[in-house]
Amino acid sequence: MNTTSFHKPEERRIAWWTLAVNTFVFTVCFASWMLYGVLITFLVDNGLHRWDPAQMGWLIGIPVLTGSIFRLPLGVATDHWGGRPVLGLLLLASAVPMFLVSYCNSYWQFFLAGLGFGFTGTSFAIGIAFTSVWFPRNLQGTALGIFGAGNAGAALTSLGAPHVLNWLTNDGQNLEGWRRLPQLYAALLIVTGLVFFATTTNRCAEGAASKTLGQRLAPLKVVRVWRFGLYYFFVFGGFVALAQWLVPYYVNAYGTSVALAGALAACNSLPSGVIRAIGGWMSDHWGARTIMYWVFGLSSLCCGLLIVPQMDIRSPGSGVMSRVAGTVVEVTDSKIVVETKKVGTQTYPLKAQSRELVSKEERAKGVLIWPRSMSWQESAVKAGQQVQKKELLARGITEVFFQANIWVFTALSLILGAVMGIGKAAVYKHIPDYFPKDVGVVGGLVGVIGGLGGFVCPVIFGYLLRATGLWTSCWMFFFVLVLLCLTWMQIAIRRMTVSKTPEVAHHIE
Repeated sequence: MNTTSFHKPEERRIAWWTLAVNTFVFTVCFASWMLYGVLITFLVDNGLHRWDPAQMGWLIGIPVLTGSIFRLPLGVATDHWGGRPVLGLLLLASAVPMFLVSYCNSYWQFFLAGLGFGFTGTSFAIGIAFTSVWFPRNLQGTALGIFGAGNAGAALTSLGAPHVLNWLTNDGQNLEGWRRLPQLYAALLIVTGLVFFATTTNRCAEGAASKTLGQRLAPLKVVRVWRFGLYYFFVFGGFVALAQWLVPYYVNAYGTSVALAGALAACNSLPSGVIRAIGGWMSDHWGARTIMYWVFGLSSLCCGLLIVPQMDIRSPGSGVMSRVAGTVVEVTDSKIVVETKKVGTQTYPLKAQSRELVSKEERAKGVLIWPRSMSWQESAVKAGQQVQKKELLARGITEVFFQANIWVFTALSLILGAVMGIGKAAVYKHIPDYFPKDVGVVGGLVGVIGGLGGFVCPVIFGYLLRATGLWTSCWMFFFVLVLLCLTWMQIAIRRMTVSKTPEVAHHIE
């Protein structure tokens, strides 16, 4: 639908009802898609399986792979056949491998089952195309933003699944009880599929049936599509990655329980999903491009702050060197005295260590927000020793302690998640504006790239963690990625300005 209003009141009612059902279905699918983030962490944390961070990254990311690479073909199928048959059958089919997770015992069994239920992730491309055909252009941003709020399903899994696991396993007394969790998710998918079939009306994109495959895929030649994909790689792929990665992050970096880790991880994923609806309205009101500048700017700030890891280090500091040659006659904690032939006695004051940088009580409470540092000097010579000019008399020592307070970390994570949610809506606001007749294809490809981000990022995180030993290495990767997105966007906008309005571009210079 490319008009600016609904043709009939009945059409308006069906459109908003379809949007509500689509959003509910997407929430269920997204909650199912993110299951491994909690389940794999639970299995490793309780010693049921011994997988290293890289293996965990692969298992957590593998459902995202399926849900990413099949978004494009299912987006095309939705344009051709409509969302009702495609999404309804997807829900019922995905319930089968989800159920089979409960019978998995080896790494590769979990791997293959994850590939199977990962199809729930394709619901995004289907839902975007199915929602778009019901709404006029001036409401596309708002409608797609509301639909995207289904991302909150990730928070529902992060929050609820750990508690359900505790209940199913009797607080760890019967660990094999975890197998009922995927069975519950499978049942939810089946019920949702039946409700979807029973309550929705089908509609296809205008002119979709007459297009050849080549015509459908023609927009993929446009560089702009791939640029939107890179944006989505960060705002969506990064969101998906963090929805799963933050659970083991909290468990390992801060020593929390899986249940608390899930609750804190939800602080990132819940606002990111819910605020997406607001992001759609903001994009309609102020323009998607303006919103993206704010998204990338705030994201780079948050990631930059999160890069700094927990640290307790001792490093060389500012020392004291002899100004002239002579003999050391006195050494104390506060000074070194050197007797010289040319200028007489030389006294070199030392900075003594006056206190303990951080007490045991402060370390245990974990409430320090700001980093602390302290410097002092310790003698490197003894009384009676001969020293030469510029010889080191006292070594400088600097001690730095930074606790990376868990609540500050969570607050920054929450801000980043909210900004990502706004960015997801802004990216998809571009698509019906530039490609109104190819929302399924373009939205599918952008979704593929974004979904691949959700698959690739946990794997990259695992290898970065293995190589550096730093959990904050994931924020380093995101910081570089955000700068790349921001740079490409600025170059593209600059080229468009010079090409279409050179006099304006020259005036700006």
